[in-house]
Amino acid sequence: MIDIFARFYEVRGTMARRRSTAQPDSSSATLLQERPTTPNVPQVLTNGDCNKLFEGDRAGHDWYRFVLSYPPHLVREYLTAFGLGGRQRVLDPFCGTGTTLVECKKLGIDSVGLEANPMAHFASSVKVDWSPEPGRLVRIAERIAGEVLTLLGQEGISDDPLPLFAKNHPPDATLRSLPEAANRLLLANSISPLPLHKTLVLLERIKKTGPAECRRHYLLALAKTMVFTSSNLRFGPEVGLGKVKTDAAVVHPWLEGVRGIARDLESLRNSSTAESSVLMADSRSASSALEKESIDAVITSPPYPNEKDYTRTTRLESVILGFINDKEELRALKRNLVRSNTRGVYKGDDDDNWVSSHLEIQGIAEEIETRRLLLGKTSGFERLYGRVAKLYFGGMARHLADLRGVLRPGARLAYVVGDQASYLRVMIRTGEILGRIAQSLGYELVAIDLFRTRLATATREQLREEVVVLRWPGQPRKA
Repeated sequence: MIDIFARFYEVRGTMARRRSTAQPDSSSATLLQERPTTPNVPQVLTNGDCNKLFEGDRAGHDWYRFVLSYPPHLVREYLTAFGLGGRQRVLDPFCGTGTTLVECKKLGIDSVGLEANPMAHFASSVKVDWSPEPGRLVRIAERIAGEVLTLLGQEGISDDPLPLFAKNHPPDATLRSLPEAANRLLLANSISPLPLHKTLVLLERIKKTGPAECRRHYLLALAKTMVFTSSNLRFGPEVGLGKVKTDAAVVHPWLEGVRGIARDLESLRNSSTAESSVLMADSRSASSALEKESIDAVITSPPYPNEKDYTRTTRLESVILGFINDKEELRALKRNLVRSNTRGVYKGDDDDNWVSSHLEIQGIAEEIETRRLLLGKTSGFERLYGRVAKLYFGGMARHLADLRGVLRPGARLAYVVGDQASYLRVMIRTGEILGRIAQSLGYELVAIDLFRTRLATATREQLREEVVVLRWPGQPRKA
């Protein structure tokens, strides 16, 4: 492995030092700057409002999104700050549920996303498909809903959205369920038997009778319904169980979700001719999916180095819709992701080789391991904390190195990342480290903009969420 950090140390002249306080290092080459100001975006936002979805942004974005997705207004700010227009192409290499792509399409800017999670890939690809005719989408959905309600009624099952008026007491033996291999992938009690039965009946009807041009939008509306209305899940720093509901409506909220999509399509479908595509790909291998020097800008948010298993966030809908069917398929999915938590680390992982000479990252890993030994932490996952920190930053170095080939000279990049203290309360200043890695690979570090702060659950320290702004000057010419 070529030592990619030799150039960094030569230029900087001093070794990176581990910082243990929450204050920015005034001696660092990466100075924190004010966020760029953008027309039509509120310039004074409270810390809590910064990450919220504005009411005027809901069209397209609200069809389905991660609970902790970064907001459309942040994408707009950087599209404006970068001076992007209709003749340029934006990449989101950690596409998620398509916030960057949807916002680009709204503004008439071509975009492409890379996503290795099949559920997120599906969601983002549907959210930039504005082709269905709204009236037809609703008419067929109403017919499907009527057919499903009739089938459920014949089984003595109601789908009344007001639980007090529902009278459902069918024997469990009559209810549909998931195959055992699929069921083992779910958090226990993720969804109760009765709502699951209704979901599976509706899913079968959508697949059998939903026309091809509408079917994907119906399935996305079902994914949102099962997670946010019909399941027992709650979302915080990690997905968990809330109050277990023996029954919940499925068909009615699904139909309302479809009607919401149709209302959005009324205004969206003829508003933009921008091209948007989503590719199923590993973000660390962008050059295998994209043309050389085809990207003018990158706006994205990679995973943060913490113990959050991002595949759990979409696990319920991934399993029920058939994107993941057993543990082998889940492992295959995780192998294509940047390693950001111990549940995604596998024998043979070697991204840490990319940062083997980076003293700051090695120091973080050593500090985590020392603290683990002092605290007497001995579980298998805890033993991996130091290694996953190295694998994470190594994966990001690999991503940034590979990305260079698809960027046009002068390309601008914005990475939304956050500080973390998940590993035994050892502070990781993600944005600053990522900026230094980028510099070592030939990128220019333009700024590290403060997006917002949040309170660490474990340490009660203020953690920074930041936007690392880079510029790619182009490959140096050979002599």
